Amino acid sequence: MSLATTRPELFDSHAHLDAPAFDADRTEVLLAARAAGVVAAVVPAVTAASWPSLHELCSRTPMLYPAYGLHPCYLAQHHAADLAALADWVATHPAVAIGECGLDYFEPGLDRERQLGLLRGQFEIAHRFALPLVLHARRGFEAMILELRRFGRPLRGVVHSFSGSLEQARQLWQLGFCVGIGGPVTYARARRLRQVVAAVPVQSLLLETDSPDQPGARHRGQRNEPAFLADVLRCVAELRGDEPDALALQTSRNARRLFLHAD
Repeated sequence: MSLATTRPELFDSHAHLDAPAFDADRTEVLLAARAAGVVAAVVPAVTAASWPSLHELCSRTPMLYPAYGLHPCYLAQHHAADLAALADWVATHPAVAIGECGLDYFEPGLDRERQLGLLRGQFEIAHRFALPLVLHARRGFEAMILELRRFGRPLRGVVHSFSGSLEQARQLWQLGFCVGIGGPVTYARARRLRQVVAAVPVQSLLLETDSPDQPGARHRGQRNEPAFLADVLRCVAELRGDEPDALALQTSRNARRLFLHAD
C-alpha cells in the first residue's frame, strides 16, 4: 500500500488573472493552479475601468482576492476623479489591499509628479481603510521609500516583483513591508536579486507569479500562470537553504497575515 503525498499549499501574492490573456481558458488555468498546490491568489487592478469585472471574477471564484488601485504605467487612463472613486469603491466592495500602485521611473513618458500624486492619494486610502498596499517600483525605490517615510503614519504591504538592492529591501522590511519574489529570480543572471532573496527575513517574504507576465526560466517566452509558482518556490528555497515545504508554509502564512488577517 502506498502512502499519498500532500503538496504544500501556495499563496500567489500577485497574479493578474483578470487580464485578457486568460479570457479563453481562465477556468482551466485556475484548475491547473489548484493542481499545482496554489490555493489562493491576490488579483490587483490596474485601472478604474477594471474594478467591476475584477469584483465579479473574485466574487465567483473563492480562491481569488481583489485589490483595487491605479497603476502608474496606465497614467493615460487615469482621471482626476479616480482617487475619490477608489475610496468610494473600497467602501462598498470587499478588498484585501490597495493596488497595484506605485512609481515607474523606467517607462519613458510617465509624468513623475502625476505618479507621486496618485501614490500619495492611495497611501491615504490604504491608511483610511486599514488595508495593505501592493506596490510597484521600477527605478523608483528611493523615491518610494522617501514617500513612505514622509507619510508619517503606519502603512504595510508588499513591494511586488522586487528588483532593488539589499539595502533598499532592508529599509522596506524595517518599515513593515514585505518583498514579493517571482519568476525573475529563477534566471541565473539575476545575481543581485538572488543575494536579496538569500538575506530577506523569511517573515518578510512573499511569493508571486505576476501572471501573465514575468515567466520563470523554465517557461521563458510563454504566458505565465499561477501553476508555475512552484518553480519560484523551489528556486527561492534553494537560494536560502530552506526546505521547500517549510518555505511554502511560511510564505503562505505571511500572505494570509498581510491580506486576510489570518495565519
